[in-house]
Amino acid sequence: VQLQASGGGLVQAGDSLRLSCAASGTTFSGVATGWFRQVPGKEHEFVTGISSSGDYTRYSDAVKGRFTISRDNAKNMVYLQMSSLKPEDTGLYYCAVKSVPHRQSNRVLIYRAEYAWWGQGTQVTVSS
Repeated sequence: VQLQASGGGLVQAGDSLRLSCAASGTTFSGVATGWFRQVPGKEHEFVTGISSSGDYTRYSDAVKGRFTISRDNAKNMVYLQMSSLKPEDTGLYYCAVKSVPHRQSNRVLIYRAEYAWWGQGTQVTVSS
């Protein structure tokens, strides 16, 4: 499985940005996906996740109401729309996936250890 994250950049506080993650090598409709972020010296922080069905999502309190995760199973893509960005949103953003059985198609994974494959990360820097 390969994941390619893109869309990061340098923006100002209050701006919007959309990250994309392209997946290959897996049946995308059968994977739960998520976004994590990391800043130097800290652990990966869960940002948001979406079930393989696309019907269920979870967000960290830090981004709830500002970020939106979505997926397009036909294109093997997952997106993270980020709005009202804050300097504390700065970090290296990773997408991650995990194959789940059909009976768990509504399950959202929120822990780093639950994910099996990770992308290389895309840097988001928000200036004040």
